[in-house]
Amino acid sequence: MPKLTDAEITQFLAEPGLLMDIATLDGDGWPAVCPIWYIFEDGRVWFTPRQHSEWLSNIRRDARVALCIDEIIQPYRKVIVQGYAVIVHEVGEDDLWRDRYRRIAERYLDRSDANAYVDVTDDQPRALCSVSLADSEVKTWRMPVGKEAYQGIWAKRYWTGDAKAGKDAPDNFNAAV
Repeated sequence: MPKLTDAEITQFLAEPGLLMDIATLDGDGWPAVCPIWYIFEDGRVWFTPRQHSEWLSNIRRDARVALCIDEIIQPYRKVIVQGYAVIVHEVGEDDLWRDRYRRIAERYLDRSDANAYVDVTDDQPRALCSVSLADSEVKTWRMPVGKEAYQGIWAKRYWTGDAKAGKDAPDNFNAAV
């Protein structure tokens, strides 16, 4: 199963426009998932919950989170993180990290629209949270590319001993990927 190198992880997480799904645990212990904007800087995934977001309340109660950043085009890369969210700046301390908020917005909007978005919403307090990749479990995956073995599409534990992919997969399966 092809995994991303550290350099590939950094490059992938820096690509503009990718949303991140964050999973938190609600008060009843149920997983709650929300797609959000993020930025990857200094080995951390940074994100900004609004003051009344349910997932900020969930993080306050239980800092365990799962993050999933993936893409919908080949080679279908994904980075999945299980770790602990840290509230770096509390709600109302927005002025201390407004530049990071602008950089986050610029990943999703052109610079003038990002600035307008931040300027028009800067009276709505947010917290600044992060998850350290070094302190988390990080799993990565991508489709095999080029001449990589088709069997590499899944982890070995998924294959049965008589899998057709082990003996019948065409050599050029990934030529178009």
